[in-house]
Amino acid sequence: MLSRRAFAGAVVGTVVVTTRSACAADAYPSRPIRVISPFPAGSASDTVGRVVLDKVSQILGQAMVVEAKPGAGGIVGFADVAKADPDGYTLVTSSTSMGTGMVLHSHLPYDPDKDFVSVAMFGVQPNVLVASKESGFKTVADLVAAAKAKPGTLTFASAGVGSSSHMAGEKLRLAAKIDVRHVPFKDNGLTEVMAGRIDYYFIPLAAAASALGSGKLEVLAVSSPKRVPLLPDVPSIVEAGYPGAEFNFWVGLSAPAKTRRDIVDKLHDATEKALADPDTAAKLTKLGVDPEQMSVAQFGKFVKDDIAATVQLAKAADIKPVD
Repeated sequence: MLSRRAFAGAVVGTVVVTTRSACAADAYPSRPIRVISPFPAGSASDTVGRVVLDKVSQILGQAMVVEAKPGAGGIVGFADVAKADPDGYTLVTSSTSMGTGMVLHSHLPYDPDKDFVSVAMFGVQPNVLVASKESGFKTVADLVAAAKAKPGTLTFASAGVGSSSHMAGEKLRLAAKIDVRHVPFKDNGLTEVMAGRIDYYFIPLAAAASALGSGKLEVLAVSSPKRVPLLPDVPSIVEAGYPGAEFNFWVGLSAPAKTRRDIVDKLHDATEKALADPDTAAKLTKLGVDPEQMSVAQFGKFVKDDIAATVQLAKAADIKPVD
């Protein structure tokens, strides 16, 4: 049995530990936060991430230093964060690519499901289906009719095997039951479409925004269930008659697994406030992004479901791992 003095000491010790823990939570963040962007500067996830994180940094009172660390389809950046200390000072802009990584690689240096905790959703954006002016396509129906008239001749570009542009293209191929050829590019697929050497391309709206007014592209549809404010005259892929071809690209924020829940909650709440800011919301709208506010639990389930859906799509499209 504890003596009164020993018992009192134990109680005091407990109070001290609890107080220190609370102080540590209140102190976060006490220095700049490093946020890895697994894709090149200017890519859809990088662009959206920078818009949101700029406001988050103001809310937290610490800089969010976004560091583009592309390589191997996002693997380099994700692997860097997966092995980082779970102290809240190394984060990653997560996206649809978390699922495609599992599809393309048999042996990833991390587990997209177990090595990260989903912190906050930024938003979703459709891919926009653009065609070369040279193709003469004015509608999705025109494209599908041409593909069925000459099987195996039409080409569609992507940002690489397993990219969102590739997956969106595969969804249309399967939904429309057409025989077309996929041509992956590292960084100049849109240029090839504009030049008329490739017939069409599903590209994330944020990445295509600056080229849509060039006069060299025909915008056929957006890959969402409904039209988007940025392109009010462009039909959705559902309106075009192919609900099975819906595909949205999402961007959010994740942290290494085992990051303390109070840190996750603080980052999540700051992100929610950033998304509610009118200026931030307006910037996202200009990129064709629909801000999505979810709880930590909802976002975690969303990511798991998206990874599962991506794996299922890869099987249906017969997309094989590259290694």
